[in-house]
Amino acid sequence: MSETKIRILVVDDDQDQLVLAERTLSAYGFDVRTHRSSLGVSNLVRSAAPDLVLLDVNIPALSGDKVLSLARAQAPLGTKFILYSASDETKLRSLALSSGADGYISKSVQGADLAKKLTDLYKRGRTASPAGSPPHALNK
Repeated sequence: MSETKIRILVVDDDQDQLVLAERTLSAYGFDVRTHRSSLGVSNLVRSAAPDLVLLDVNIPALSGDKVLSLARAQAPLGTKFILYSASDETKLRSLALSSGADGYISKSVQGADLAKKLTDLYKRGRTASPAGSPPHALNK
């Protein structure tokens, strides 16, 4: 009997990054869906009901942190949002904290490390963390 695949939506305006993420995560058993724009993410989250949403921070039109707040309102309970960026880790952590993200990952994390970090985040139960508690650091 096989385990249920973790459903992940990857949102990035860089087509090459989307292809890389899809190939990598599919190879590690994720059910991957990609989207290349910040527009329409809320509808996708509502209809596809992903377990995890990996959001690029620097997307034209509407940045990842803004998309997060809009999409979270449409997401099924338990959907976790992770900010994904090549930005400085200190800035990324601060943005994740201020936007209410469940975690953050640097784009330098790839392959097996990326799959492991996402799987670990998925397995963590949603806890009733007090407002302002830090998001999970997934870079280390």
